[in-house]
Amino acid sequence: MHWMLLPLKRYADFGGRSRRLEYWMFHLAISIVLVVIIASILATVLTAGEGNRGSPVAMGILIALFTIGWLGILIPSIAVQVRRFHDQDLSGWFVLLGFIPYIGALVIIVFMCLPGTKGDNRFGPDPLDPEGVERLGRVFG
Repeated sequence: MHWMLLPLKRYADFGGRSRRLEYWMFHLAISIVLVVIIASILATVLTAGEGNRGSPVAMGILIALFTIGWLGILIPSIAVQVRRFHDQDLSGWFVLLGFIPYIGALVIIVFMCLPGTKGDNRFGPDPLDPEGVERLGRVFG
C-alpha cells in the first residue's frame, strides 16, 4: 500500500528518482479504482429504467467523480513517470514520447519496464540502495 500512495505523497515532485515498484504499484491502484468506477457507471446505466429517475443523477455523480479523480492523479502520474526516466538517467522530457500516435504508449511501457542505473546518477541517489532509500525516507517520511 505504501508504494501505491507514495506518488500521491510526492504529488508534484518532478525531481529525484523512482523505482519500478513505485511506478507499477501506483498504476495498479489507479487501474483498480478505475475498474470500480466504470463498473459502477455500467451498473447504473444497465439498471436504469423508464421509471427510475435517480439513475441519471447517480450516473452524473459517478462521471463527475471519475473526472475529478482523473484530474487529481494527472500530475502525480506525470511526476512518477518523469522520476522513472530520471532513474534511467534520462531527461524527464521523454514523457512527450507518449504523444506519438500508436507507438508512443508502447515505447513508454518499454522504458518503464527497464531497470534504472546502478548507484547515484545526476538526478539523485539510487532508490534501490538502502542508504538512498533512507535519505529519501527522511525527506518524504
